[in-house]
This record gives sequence, C-alpha cells and structure tokens, in this order.
Amino acid sequence: MSLLTLLPFIVLIGAMFLMTRSAKKKQQQAIEMRNQMQPGSGVRTIGGMYATVKEVNEDTVLLDAGPGVELLFAKNSIGAVLTDEEYNRIVHGIEHDLKSDADVVPDDASSLTETDDASDAAADSDDTPVDLGKKDAEDEPADATADARAKKSEGDSDAK
Repeated sequence: MSLLTLLPFIVLIGAMFLMTRSAKKKQQQAIEMRNQMQPGSGVRTIGGMYATVKEVNEDTVLLDAGPGVELLFAKNSIGAVLTDEEYNRIVHGIEHDLKSDADVVPDDASSLTETDDASDAAADSDDTPVDLGKKDAEDEPADATADARAKKSEGDSDAK
C-alpha cells in the first residue's frame, strides 16, 4: 500500500486523538473545580440555580438555596464554583467597587448642560442669528403663500 492511500486514515485517527485529549482535559478541570468546593462558596448548578455550599460529601453536595431551603445535589450537577464577588454580584446585586476614583454620572442632566464661563462669554458676544437656510413668512410674496394655502384646501383634486 502506498502512503497516499493511508493518509486519510492517519489524519482521521490524529483528529480523533486530539478531540479526546481536549475532552479529557476539560473533564479533568471540571473534577478539579468540584473538588475545590468548600462550605460557604457560591455555586451554579448545570440547571442554572445559584446557591451556597453547606456541606460537601464524597459524591453529593448539600446546597443552601435560601432561608430554610436545603437541597441535595450530585457533585456532577455543579456547573461552576463562583468567586465571592461574582456570586454577590449575581445573587444579591452587589457590585464590587473596582473604579472608586472614576467619574460618577449624575442622576439628572442639569449638570451636563452647564457650560464654563469662557464659552458663556463667547456665546453672549455672538448675538448674530444663524441662517439655517429656511425662509421666513415675511420673505415670501404674499400671493405665493395664498396660492399655497388654496392648493392645500382643494384637497385631492390633483390626486387623479
């Protein structure tokens, strides 16, 4: 047999090897994450429920889902072990103040419309009107506006 006929089989076996290797690596990371669970840490189950670990056994985990609600889950059903900041942000809505020195956006827009003194002085000195390209009513001839009003009052006579 030539090497050319064996090449597709070699590529297929190599791809299968790489896929199983990455799957085993992910599975090992998940097992390690579940073994690092401790009572008091926040978790998310594979069903999307957030709870606090109360007790860790060999194959099961006792979760505290709220006041007086304790649930027994298999260790395999834990999707993620969350950090304290992430758990508080998701469950309690508590944001960790990472940017304490950042500018605070005001609740009202009044402070956003205020201008400084230099721009106020420039605005006061420039009192000339800005031409926007529109004609005022007094610039048009009086008979032109009367003709335009008459056409509007005729209605749909031109619509045929």
